[in-house]
Amino acid sequence: MEKEATLYRKLEGRKVECTACARLCKIPEGAHGFCFVRRNRGGRLYLTNYGLAEAVQVDPIEKKPFNHFMPGAYVLGIGTSSCNFGCLFCQNHSISKKRDIRGMELEPEWAVELALEQGVQGIAYTYNEPTIFIEYALDTARLARRKGLKNVWVSNGYMTEDSVREMKGLVDAVVVDFKGSGEQKFANKYETVQSEEPIKEALLWMKKAKIHIEITDLIIPQVGDSLKACDSLTKWIANDLGRDTPTQFTRFHPDYRMLDFQETPYSTLKTHYDTARRNGLNYVYIGNAPGNRHESTYCPGCHRKVIGRLGFGITEWNIDARNRCMGCGREIPIEGERARGLSRRRISVLY
Repeated sequence: MEKEATLYRKLEGRKVECTACARLCKIPEGAHGFCFVRRNRGGRLYLTNYGLAEAVQVDPIEKKPFNHFMPGAYVLGIGTSSCNFGCLFCQNHSISKKRDIRGMELEPEWAVELALEQGVQGIAYTYNEPTIFIEYALDTARLARRKGLKNVWVSNGYMTEDSVREMKGLVDAVVVDFKGSGEQKFANKYETVQSEEPIKEALLWMKKAKIHIEITDLIIPQVGDSLKACDSLTKWIANDLGRDTPTQFTRFHPDYRMLDFQETPYSTLKTHYDTARRNGLNYVYIGNAPGNRHESTYCPGCHRKVIGRLGFGITEWNIDARNRCMGCGREIPIEGERARGLSRRRISVLY
């Protein structure tokens, strides 16, 4: 399925410039951008995987991972094919590296109907980078909002101001995943990205657009575990996004072309956690390490556990109806309504 893209500019000689992601690919007639799914046909840019889902699954929102947006909620995750990064460690490489445009037909209307049938609280655009299928995602998001569903974006953040402008008012929350704390030499070699600076610019545009922001940082042993880079990134988060920005350091598991690497030691994750806390971040987490105490939320005032977690499930809730800590009364920055009941639902793989 195809649909003409909205985020592009026409250039001379029937070329186009895609303005969805920060690569700003200049695409000759008949060619495609880095992501492969945005193609120039006759001097116009088309999204060639519009309405074609490669992955559809019901997940707890904590799996995305969001810790401060609608805790306990479930979302319908939708992903398509390909990506605008070339990560050598991708855990979704079965779809992100695809170059043939296929998938289950899932028009925006059908996606929303499916979400309602599944009884979820929102739709997550996830599994591969949603910015490359932004027209499909936002058409779905627009219909979802009309039905009272929330929209969350799971992203590498490598997008443009044009993209963020389109997302405003439709996307409720974004989790942006840095890798290796945004260190340039790591991005160059392992992500095929010249610089992660455009991600910081996009985050500032999201903040201005009043989109809820959470940050993750994938820590890869030896090649992407620089404490200097972590120090720089977390200082930037605290100063430019705010000290209450939820920030999670996630454990790497060997995959794709980095199978010879070891998973991240917990001690490494803990040193990154400690660095972020020293730099003033109030809500820091360690992810992909179920059972560690730092997957829960603690009050910065009295240090009481206000949201207990085990893996993707909520085990404790010590926040009142006004989002205040039941120990000291400090307001905890939780966005969106908490889903009632603890996370016990069976995860459904739909496609």
